[in-house]
Amino acid sequence: MPTLHIEHSIVDFDLWYAAFGRFAEARERAGVRDHRIQRPVDESNYVVIDLDFDTTDQARQYLEFLRNKIWSSAENAPALIGAPQTKILENALPQ
Repeated sequence: MPTLHIEHSIVDFDLWYAAFGRFAEARERAGVRDHRIQRPVDESNYVVIDLDFDTTDQARQYLEFLRNKIWSSAENAPALIGAPQTKILENALPQ
């Protein structure tokens, strides 16, 4: 199962989480099967998000959506600081 892994600095977690919540339907339409949100224990203004998909193509398409429609707009991403770091991951070991 491919995972879109995203990391970025934010100005405020509550503001970021509210914006994340507004795109729940878009995530569902894009094929996100599950997601995890984490923060480093010593860095409250940083988030790590993992979005699971059925296919790598779905993950790539959603990443392009994020880059072109969400992260490029201060209105859609009001808490974002700088450019997110992203990777599309796959399981390294057979299941």
